[in-house]
Amino acid sequence: MVEIDIKWVPDRPKGDRIYQFTAIDCASRWRYLKAYSFQSNVFAVRFLKELVSVAPFMIQSIKTDNGSCFTNRYLGYAMSKDPLNVRLHNFDVSCNNLNITHYLIDPGKPAQNGKVERSHRTDQEKFYDQLRFKSFEELQYKLKL
Repeated sequence: MVEIDIKWVPDRPKGDRIYQFTAIDCASRWRYLKAYSFQSNVFAVRFLKELVSVAPFMIQSIKTDNGSCFTNRYLGYAMSKDPLNVRLHNFDVSCNNLNITHYLIDPGKPAQNGKVERSHRTDQEKFYDQLRFKSFEELQYKLKL
């Protein structure tokens, strides 16, 4: 099981928004992270595909929060004309295509995604609070180190 979440990066250069997508394996604590300039369905799917290609193990399941990048449970279900045949989110479609089960945590219960949440706290304390970067490219480079 791999937990995935998105962290907003503080102190961004030139007022740009930057988001850190993070995945952490629940068993081994192996982590993969990447910075993107947007928080969107497109980047969530791109991150998932990159994660699958670099992970040193086969990913069987993923757990995320209920953000609109990962699910349309609170937005798109009502847009489905047939309530018994709901329109799937792009992230769910990608998970299905990769034979990965996608689990959602209960709304308002971030502790159910605790490993990646704790990872974000550590990133804030040991990386972002001590690091200054001048551009998105510089942050991407420093994240790889």
